[in-house]
Amino acid sequence: MNFAGCSGKTRRGFTQNKNNAGIAQRKDKMKKDTIIKAIRAFIAQRSGIEFANYQTGDWKASRESFMGDYRPILRAGRDARVLLAAVSGRDGITAENIIAACRSFSGRLQLVERGDSVAVDYTTGQYFPTEYRNAACAVLATALWDYAAAQGYKTGNDIRKWARGEFGRGIASRWFN
Repeated sequence: MNFAGCSGKTRRGFTQNKNNAGIAQRKDKMKKDTIIKAIRAFIAQRSGIEFANYQTGDWKASRESFMGDYRPILRAGRDARVLLAAVSGRDGITAENIIAACRSFSGRLQLVERGDSVAVDYTTGQYFPTEYRNAACAVLATALWDYAAAQGYKTGNDIRKWARGEFGRGIASRWFN
């Protein structure tokens, strides 16, 4: 069996090739609105977190452990929706910028063409429910970082200050560090 070029299983069991062949071809076919729609669907999907994975003999400890993972999932979902709205509302961020931003989060979130639409392929690191929305936030924040840099913000501190003013301290500290 030859596993050259495969990075592992995605959540749906497909393997993904990490080489960059065909990126120029995909850029022409992918439109910003279809990419935004695909990312919105990716963020909106159910996490798949199961309470049974957290159960021990003590119900209160089990619930506390479960909620310790579940609350950050919900927060990442809120953050991702805010960042997605910011990306979709800026004409200066193109489809090519979003595709280039997929380099963040170790490149595990990829945009792939499926027929006439675009889908998000995510290669899980350890536990899909706790990280898939974080990957979307990282990609969207990278697209916004690149946009801010192109708008004339010279240093990282300038971009962080812009992000604090634009999104508030919480999102800025989590995704623009």
